[in-house]
Amino acid sequence: MHQFTSSEGIDILVGKNNLQNEYVTNRLASANDTWLHTKDIPGSHVVIRSTDFGEATLEEAAQLAAYFSQAKESSSVPVDYTYIRHVRKPSGAKPGFVIYDHQKTLFVTPNDDLIKSLPSTIKNG
Repeated sequence: MHQFTSSEGIDILVGKNNLQNEYVTNRLASANDTWLHTKDIPGSHVVIRSTDFGEATLEEAAQLAAYFSQAKESSSVPVDYTYIRHVRKPSGAKPGFVIYDHQKTLFVTPNDDLIKSLPSTIKNG
């Protein structure tokens, strides 16, 4: 998984495949962390590991969700976000599959330069 740091100094976790998505969402994240994912488009689970962050962090996390999805080359990509406590894995579902509610949706256009400007590390998990 990748760990990015937002411009506000907040950790943002990004799963890079279904097993990492499951780990980030179901093991690392706390109930009040914010979870993001492209709406109806396969992609990474993104978690903001804080309850206190600004619009810049939310926008950057949405950028990451759009960038690490099948909509990377698209514009105005819908990204849903909600608290982790509203994200559930149905019993018997394959790794990385979740259902969620109470979401809001942001529309972002993935920006290579912004993604590359965020400090990041690759973590084994």
